[in-house]
Amino acid sequence: MAAKSGKRRKSRELALQMLFQSDMGKQDADQVRKTFWNERSNVDDETRGFADDLFRVAQERSGEIDGLIQNHAEHWRMDRMPAVDRNLLRLGVAEFLGYPTTPRAIVINEALDIAQRYSSPESKQFINGVLDAVANDLKLR
Repeated sequence: MAAKSGKRRKSRELALQMLFQSDMGKQDADQVRKTFWNERSNVDDETRGFADDLFRVAQERSGEIDGLIQNHAEHWRMDRMPAVDRNLLRLGVAEFLGYPTTPRAIVINEALDIAQRYSSPESKQFINGVLDAVANDLKLR
């Protein structure tokens, strides 16, 4: 079980990196994926598959995802959020939508752990609040 959760964490981190790269706007999603995986040929298929799925959901449902985030990010416009935080929120919401059987607490805790590594200390509370509000919103549907 620990090995699987370690692969999932790695997948989430890789998907975050692809989302960040795509968000910087120099390449479209297909170019990002191709370039990204060409540079990481040592990633196993399971890890790569989950990362690709998260990235795909985030790209295909970007309007819906950004709308959910914007609805729950009081006083913050998407373009004013730090890029890592914005894409970490996108990643979490993409997992909510693409993997609805994953417990909400796991998605949020994983996002917070990744934020601790890649974002500022102040970001954890913001990310937690937004993802929790989005999760509550999605439960109502």
